[in-house]
Amino acid sequence: MSAQPLELPRIDGVRPPAHWFFRTFRPSGRMVLRRRWDVANHGVEHLPEAGPVIVASNHVGLMDGPLLAIFCPRPVHALTKREMFEGRTGHGLRAVGQIPLDRTEVDPGAVKTCLRVLADGGVVGIYPEGTRGAGEFHHVHAGVAYLALVTGAPVVPVVNFGTRPPGGGMNALPPKSGRIDFVYGAPVRVEPQPWPRTREQVRATAVLLHRELVAHLDRARALTGRDLPGPITDLSPDDVVATRPVSTKENLHD
Repeated sequence: MSAQPLELPRIDGVRPPAHWFFRTFRPSGRMVLRRRWDVANHGVEHLPEAGPVIVASNHVGLMDGPLLAIFCPRPVHALTKREMFEGRTGHGLRAVGQIPLDRTEVDPGAVKTCLRVLADGGVVGIYPEGTRGAGEFHHVHAGVAYLALVTGAPVVPVVNFGTRPPGGGMNALPPKSGRIDFVYGAPVRVEPQPWPRTREQVRATAVLLHRELVAHLDRARALTGRDLPGPITDLSPDDVVATRPVSTKENLHD
């Protein structure tokens, strides 16, 4: 019996995020940032060298996104809250290929842009917790599960240590010369499901990925001997909302 063909949401006409400036900027960005912090990658052999990949990372500090984007072996197009895409910061984020996201509800535009990146063999970065916090993967949104089910792209878990000092607030930076560790884990592969994908399928996959992310955090702690900085005490109301579960209803085929 032949396998049912996999149908993807329509991404015709969806423009991929910028990448030429991103690729040019990364080497010089590494040199600049290494003058301030001691950044180390572990387990990069787990990241496929080519093809679509979803990188799912914990989120503890302001510098998580920039450091992951610059030091990851492959360019990462990360979902970033749309509030950041204002003024000069927004122009910079677009220039380096980051993807604006409405965190309060399902965002079809952001999802289709991610699908475009993956269809082109690129890397999508997701912070499944939804916002900066303790980084313990207590809350995991279903978006990463949905993308994995739609595309079959492997999900590579990442844990970072040192991007926020213990007790630091929402925008606290790592201390100068501080050590920052990014730990990559073995890819989690999910069998892609044809449309229509059900809420139950997305929920079951989200539970599987949540378990794998928590297990990788334990392994990363053991490998580095490090721990996370604890909760953030000055979260804004918008960031508290962002930790709530988002509906997984599929409505992206039109």
